[in-house]
Amino acid sequence: MIVLDRVSKRYGVHKALDGVSFTVPRGQVLGLLGQNGAGKTTAMNILTGCLAPSGGAASIGGFDIMLRPREAKRLLGYLPEQAPLYDEMTVSAYLRFACELKEVETRAIPGHIAEILEKTGLKNEAGRKIGNLSKGYRQRVGFAQALCGSPEVIILDEPTSGLDPRQSSEMRALIRALAGEHTVLFSSHILSEVQSACDRVVILHHGKIICDSAMEKLRQGERRLRAVIACGEGSIVPQLRQLKGVTRVTVERGSEPGCTQAVLAAEKDAPVERELFTLLSGLQTPLLRLMPVEDSLEEVFLRATGEG
Repeated sequence: MIVLDRVSKRYGVHKALDGVSFTVPRGQVLGLLGQNGAGKTTAMNILTGCLAPSGGAASIGGFDIMLRPREAKRLLGYLPEQAPLYDEMTVSAYLRFACELKEVETRAIPGHIAEILEKTGLKNEAGRKIGNLSKGYRQRVGFAQALCGSPEVIILDEPTSGLDPRQSSEMRALIRALAGEHTVLFSSHILSEVQSACDRVVILHHGKIICDSAMEKLRQGERRLRAVIACGEGSIVPQLRQLKGVTRVTVERGSEPGCTQAVLAAEKDAPVERELFTLLSGLQTPLLRLMPVEDSLEEVFLRATGEG
């Protein structure tokens, strides 16, 4: 449904995007991740027809956004980082205006708006002026206008920007609810949001893709275990590093006195637990705790950008 094909964008000598290519199939939720200035907003502005690429092509539902903009935009709902709201309008009047712009059939508009208000939790705010709404509800109204016309593709640029934790959680729930029914692309620099809401993640860094992976695959490969061992690190860490299948040992500070807390990274199928128990049994050294460590998206991002 969404295709970026070798897209580049230059601003003078600065290259905001450098040959970026990815596709988003129907029904998938893709998180576009990157630090501020990585090129996320530029990519979205090109996909929505707000910017022309310097090279390459972008399409929505098979329609080139530059060559066939009307057909492409019929399939598209867009929430920019700053929601395009009119403070003097009521919520329902604004959504009616958005439906008219999206060419929704006139007699279908009331029912369509009622459905969107229900879906976005705005039913009780329908008669209020947008200018009197809180930040969280204003963001919901922006989200609601992106749903007008039942677009097949939803693009959201930093949809939780400026929201408090409860509002952010509610917005992520709205995004997850779109999965399957809509194809969703949303950008964020907040790693936990992408981790909780997406099927797949694309990481941009200095205008290039450095990672494109399904969420479950990001956690495959090596395993990590946190072990708390009742002895000093000088006597045990060298032996931990010799265990079969262990690729890396990192000592964590702040453990209780006389103990070593270490994270063991190992090959996926390596019998690390057995090797560790055998080692410590032979040394007559107690293992106080052993627990798996889930690889966070933050660690994946730092490794991918070379900053970890």
